[in-house]
Amino acid sequence: MKRYNPIMSNRSIGLDETLHQYLLTHGVREPEVLRRLREETARLPEAVMQIAPEEGQFLNLLVRLTGARRIIEVGTFTGYSSIAMALAVPEGGLVLCCDLSHHWTAIARRYWQEAGVEDRIDLRLAPARATLDLLVAEGWDDFDMAFIDADKENYLHYYEACLKLLRPGGLIVVDNTLWDGAVADPENHEPSTEAIRAFNERVYNDERVDLSMIPVADGLTLLRKRP
Repeated sequence: MKRYNPIMSNRSIGLDETLHQYLLTHGVREPEVLRRLREETARLPEAVMQIAPEEGQFLNLLVRLTGARRIIEVGTFTGYSSIAMALAVPEGGLVLCCDLSHHWTAIARRYWQEAGVEDRIDLRLAPARATLDLLVAEGWDDFDMAFIDADKENYLHYYEACLKLLRPGGLIVVDNTLWDGAVADPENHEPSTEAIRAFNERVYNDERVDLSMIPVADGLTLLRKRP
């Protein structure tokens, strides 16, 4: 059975180290604060959860292209993706972050302050399902964008909740949808792999959204909520 390879999760799938380094030096303008955060996070036992720098830059560009002012992030870890997006939201914008870990988000808080985006972050420390369900119950429905990068077994729930919270034309970006190729391995039945397969199948057949899966980082699926 081919298992998920954590070595590949911090760079785009299919790229060897030489080509990835070329990408970093010719295609990624990484702010100094994000470079330092990435290097600090790389020393953690859970460093495999860190997104790739090219992914962070892509998220930043998506925020600028869509003009997103209100963003939901499901899974914050040490803050790389939230900073990348918060740097792109206009004045008065908001990135609402869902995470469980006081330890990891303590690192994020330090770097939010250093990056000058602390006033654009609303951190909700609770199970993400509970946070999203509460937002839905409160009637929030005008978010412009959502980024989902958390426990895979709950991807479908996160997706359905974010779809309710987004305005028509809003964008959902979902990480790890290629899972280092494990989703295409018929012998791999690990729970996370099966969960991502189920998610991929559901959104492919979901007429409520426009869809594009792209091989950036560990696979990104972009979903536009149809009016």
